[in-house]
Amino acid sequence: MRRMFSMHLLAFGLCVPLVLAAPTASSQFQLPPDLGPKKLKLVRAHAINISTHSWELGTLAEALTELEWPQLGVFGPGSIPPPTRLNKGEAKDVLSIAENVVAHKPPGLPLIDGDGAVGDPASLGVAVLLRNWTLPSYEGSCFGTAASEQLDYLLHVALRAPNGAISQRVSQVQLWADFVYMAPPFIAYYGALECGHRGEFLLKTAYEQVKFYREVLFDQKVGLWRHIDLGQGIDPTHWGTGNAWAAAGALRVLATIQRSSAVQSMTSQQVDLVRWVQETLDGVWKHQQPNGTLLNYLDEPGSFADSSSTALLAATTFRFASMTGNTTHIPAAIRALRLIRNSVDKHGWLRNTVNPLLFSAPSGPGQHSPEGQSFVLLLEAAVSAWKSSYSYVSPGSE
Repeated sequence: MRRMFSMHLLAFGLCVPLVLAAPTASSQFQLPPDLGPKKLKLVRAHAINISTHSWELGTLAEALTELEWPQLGVFGPGSIPPPTRLNKGEAKDVLSIAENVVAHKPPGLPLIDGDGAVGDPASLGVAVLLRNWTLPSYEGSCFGTAASEQLDYLLHVALRAPNGAISQRVSQVQLWADFVYMAPPFIAYYGALECGHRGEFLLKTAYEQVKFYREVLFDQKVGLWRHIDLGQGIDPTHWGTGNAWAAAGALRVLATIQRSSAVQSMTSQQVDLVRWVQETLDGVWKHQQPNGTLLNYLDEPGSFADSSSTALLAATTFRFASMTGNTTHIPAAIRALRLIRNSVDKHGWLRNTVNPLLFSAPSGPGQHSPEGQSFVLLLEAAVSAWKSSYSYVSPGSE
């Protein structure tokens, strides 16, 4: 049986990763008016109140980390591991999600019921690892065990596709683009905390899962990801949110590698991840509509506008520019940013979203997207980070 351990003990190892310097640019970009603190607070409150499914909670935890506690996230200025002690109240909202999940976790199973999905429970893994890492010694053993059991399930229990990709479904081998955001970032973060040979193995495993998923789902002819392949009930469409999950997940794996002790030994993997995110953004933004939105099915003109995928793909584009210095798609991302900010109503709800449980229909009257609310937070966090790296023009400036 694979060795189980408390990840907190790794805090005392000698693991000092290199951190890449932030890129700079001389180009100036015109940004739309800010969302405003009052409206952003409402968006956040709604995201917390309506997120219940595993992937919704995992996305929420990541969004809160990136927006409010960037120093603890993989896109932040620091390295991995994070500090072993937090200030009073620091990341309380993120850690409370992890605490609630672990408190209700059955022994020996994934972190939370995934509604038949393998990868979705792992989306909470980074928050659980952060809770474990920052607790006093021995107090965090239940969190370390929970994270270790989740990793063990992914690597040794879940079904696999012929090329080695971990199945997104429990009952059959089936790959969903969504998986790339859910599981590989957790596997990578676990590896970055562990360091050493085992840590690098996990970082490479995270990279390989992105690679294996791309081999099956990326449509080379159009430069977009198909939603679902293999097994019963495939969906060959180029679903906007699926492309967003894939690009954003690959970028999180890249950021984790760059802030780990394996940054110098995994240069080829970083080159691949940059290329894979770039090709997805290239394919996506060519289908942007004049008002800035993307369609639910990106390359189907008859599809409806979807602000959820538009928000996450814009967030990924701003992050990608901050990390690589490539501003090719920043004009498109700014158009999307304007669209998203205009789509948040006075009550803090993101309007014009796809129904995340149906994929093919918009949210109905009075319905709202939990992940869409978190995507707005991710977008605002990404824009804030980008503004600190690039020259931009405030609204009304000459």
